[in-house]
Order: sequence, then structure tokens, then C-alpha cells
Amino acid sequence: MLRRTKRFAIDNWKFCSKLPKSREYNAYVNQLIRCSSSVGANYRAAQRAKSQADFIYKLEIVEEEADESKFFLEILNEIIAFEELDIQKEIEFLMKEANELIAIIVSSIKTAKQKQS
Repeated sequence: MLRRTKRFAIDNWKFCSKLPKSREYNAYVNQLIRCSSSVGANYRAAQRAKSQADFIYKLEIVEEEADESKFFLEILNEIIAFEELDIQKEIEFLMKEANELIAIIVSSIKTAKQKQS
């Protein structure tokens, strides 16, 4: 999972590097790069959690950042469709990966909460 969350950040960066350079795109690109990178950084931090509660808290941040990444991917997906850019398969892959990461993290949070009880 460490490798996968890191790959998610890199894949999003590569995707963003293909988008047009403009004030409008840059606003979304910067946000997507920040939150997709935060997925991996916070997952890594969760591995060094000081307690079960800290682990859960950090995983919840990962979930939020992955969901935020998905949000910006959805926005860019609609803009790209409007602009008719030829990167549809890439963005669909990233949205699928965001969904899978969210599902894995939510499951991990549930398991961790059960262990905490």
C-alpha cells in the first residue's frame, strides 16, 4: 500500500503535466497535486502512529485526501470532456484508483476501530 499510494501521487503528477498551462487549469492542478501527494504522505505517517487512535486519525486524513483527489479528478474530467483533450483513459484510471484507495482505507479504518473496541 505504501508503494501504491506513492504511485498514485506520481501518476497524478504525470497526468497534471499533460494539462494545458493556464490560470484556470493551474488552480485545479495545484490542488490535485497537493491532495494526491498527501494520500501517500499521510498513509506513510499512519505507519508510524503512536497509538491505535493516532493510526485511525491518520487513516481518516488519508481517506479525506483521496476523496478530495477524486473530487478534483471529477472536475478535470468534465472540463477535459468540454475541451476535447485526448487523456480520457488516463483520468478514468486515476478516478478508479482513487475509488479503490478510498475503499481500502475505509475498510482499514473499520478494522482498526473494531480492534480498538
